[in-house]
Amino acid sequence: MRKFKDQLFNILFCLSTLITVMTLVIIIGYILKKGFRLVSWDFIFGKYPLGEHSGIYPMIITTFYTVALTLLIATPIGILAAVYLQEYAKQGALVKAIRFAIESLAGIPSIIYGLFGALFFVTYLKFNYSILACSLTLSIMILPFIIRTTEEAILAVPPSYKEASLALGSTHFQTLYKIIVPSAVPGVIAGVILAIGRIIGESAAVYLTAGTVAAMPKNIMSSARTLTVHAYLVTNEFGDIELASAIGVVLIVIVLFLNFLARSISRYFSKADY
Repeated sequence: MRKFKDQLFNILFCLSTLITVMTLVIIIGYILKKGFRLVSWDFIFGKYPLGEHSGIYPMIITTFYTVALTLLIATPIGILAAVYLQEYAKQGALVKAIRFAIESLAGIPSIIYGLFGALFFVTYLKFNYSILACSLTLSIMILPFIIRTTEEAILAVPPSYKEASLALGSTHFQTLYKIIVPSAVPGVIAGVILAIGRIIGESAAVYLTAGTVAAMPKNIMSSARTLTVHAYLVTNEFGDIELASAIGVVLIVIVLFLNFLARSISRYFSKADY
């Protein structure tokens, strides 16, 4: 009976994996089939507009600006908050309430973040439609991912590392920034990778805070359009599925590149000696 159960679970696991992989292959295959023929040098690096198939270079730059600025704002705050909750805060009802709030924030629909960003950053603080207002809104959105993954990464560090460091006379702060945090970097990078995917794939919050200007942004106070918003608009306004799919191809390449870069950084820290 036990052997039968093991075989049944193995079949279910394999079937679930197969369904997941096949779904991914079908989605990516469909996007490549529809949009790959439109991808060209002029399409990627041309300025908007170029005619029937407008260049998306301004949207690519806006996307990179948004990702970089959002991570620059959210990553330090998220890591410091996670270190405080895990290493300094007294574990009790208050910390449990904070963790519950963080987990609840992760499940809030992005349109709610977009409405908050439009009301607070765009209107109240008078940032107007801008990359800065968009990045601040997205920073709030990805903070729960970074905080939770950083906490889990800190918990994954063997307790013997901390005990050995303290036994050798290091202070708690020295142990944190020389032993625990560097050892947790690979886990933190995993959270950053998830955050990058959330930033690039977001459209509702970006639409409500960054605007839809299809031009090269002059600075972070400029209104601009990311690739996902551009894909939405060309589909909604012109019904051009092929153009939207071509934008999707570029998005897939960008996500793969950023994930490769993040994993390379993670491997570097994993092999480094502290």
